Amino acid sequence: MDFSRFLMGVFAALVGMVWTMPAMSQGKTTTLLVAPEVQETGIIKFMLPRFTLKHGVRVTVVNEGDAAGSLVQDGDAVVFSRAGTNYGLTVYDMDDPHMATLADWLTGDVGRRTILSFKQDGQAVFEAPVVVAEVEEAVELDGDAARGADLALSACGRCHVVGEVNRMNGIGSTPSFAVLRSLDDWLERFLAFYALNPHPSFTIIPDVTEPFDETRPSPISPVTLTLEELENIVAYTATMDPADLGSPIAHQ
Repeated sequence: MDFSRFLMGVFAALVGMVWTMPAMSQGKTTTLLVAPEVQETGIIKFMLPRFTLKHGVRVTVVNEGDAAGSLVQDGDAVVFSRAGTNYGLTVYDMDDPHMATLADWLTGDVGRRTILSFKQDGQAVFEAPVVVAEVEEAVELDGDAARGADLALSACGRCHVVGEVNRMNGIGSTPSFAVLRSLDDWLERFLAFYALNPHPSFTIIPDVTEPFDETRPSPISPVTLTLEELENIVAYTATMDPADLGSPIAHQ
C-alpha cells in the first residue's frame, strides 16, 4: 500500500467530518437570549460548541427580541450562580424540540459540569446554584372546630374512627382521622375528600358535585355537606394530634 495515499485518505476523511458536523446542525437550530453579563464572561463560546458537537443542534444567541428560550437572572430552571445571583433557563417555545434538547443538557449533569468547569485565569467563574430554603407559611383555617367535631362524627364516623368517641365503631380497613392527620398532604385530602374514592359514589356537596346517575344511585345513605361544614371539619381535624406511626422499617 502507498503510505502517502493512505495518509491523504485519512486526512480527507477528517476534513469531511469537520465540514459535515456544521452541516448536520444547519437543519437543527434554536435561539437563546443570554444575559449580557453572562456573554461577557466567554462561557457561551466555551459551552455551546460542546453542546452542538454532542447533539448536532446549532444555537443562535441573541441579546434582545424573540427567542425560544432565555438564560438570565432568576430564570425558571436554575442552572448556575455567579456572585450569589442565580441564572436560569426559561423556555418560551414549548413546541421547539431543539430548545427542549438544550434545556435537558443545560439542566442535566453534563451541561452543569461543563459550565462549572469554565475558568478564567485559573479561577472558576460560576458556582452551583444558590438554594434558598423556603419558609412554609402556616395555613389559616376559618372553620368552627367545635362544630366540626360534631359534623365529623355524624358525617364521617360511620366509616372512620374520628376519636375516642367512636373508637370501636369505625370500619377496620378505613384509616382513622388521626392516621390521616399524620400524612403530609392531609389538608389537601380533606379539602377534596369528595373527589377521592370511594367518596364520589355517596357524597353530595351542593353546587360542587354532580348529581348521582339515576342508573347508579348511592349504594348507602348519602353524606351531604356544605363547603362551610367541610371547612368546620377541616378546622377540627387541624386540632388533632397526628397518629404516631413509629419509625420506618429498617431493612438489614
